[in-house]
Amino acid sequence: MDEDNKLMTNIHEMRHLGRFGFDGKGGQNRILRILSEDGAMTQRELTERLGIQPGSASEVLGKLEKAGLIIRSQNTADRRTTDVAVTDAGRTQAAEAAAHRDERVHEMFAVLSADEKAVLLAGLEKLNRAWKEKDKEHRRGEYGKGEKRHG
Repeated sequence: MDEDNKLMTNIHEMRHLGRFGFDGKGGQNRILRILSEDGAMTQRELTERLGIQPGSASEVLGKLEKAGLIIRSQNTADRRTTDVAVTDAGRTQAAEAAAHRDERVHEMFAVLSADEKAVLLAGLEKLNRAWKEKDKEHRRGEYGKGEKRHG
């Protein structure tokens, strides 16, 4: 495997660890964190923010609601819409999960010196900016030619 592919493999593995290893089963802690930080929102807004399918969101939200961590209610302005809010118990769990996550993050990067962290961060930020710009160019080219946007 060449160096570029090794880098991509490591980025993929780190993404997986970051997403699934730190936010808990099914992203429940991520949902609680978002609702704690941003306040109540519609189920659709939350689903879009999470980047998951509505059916998947409904399943996870149902579990959170059953556990008493969130409340779902009918939107007063649009009866077809459901609002989602975190409960005090959910806020507490989100805070505990955030503290645990912070500990794990610091533990993960403890193997690097301050200089190594600075170099890694600079490289990742540079890649991120370049990929975002490439994505913008791709979207302008693809969708600017009358093609339908999927997603």
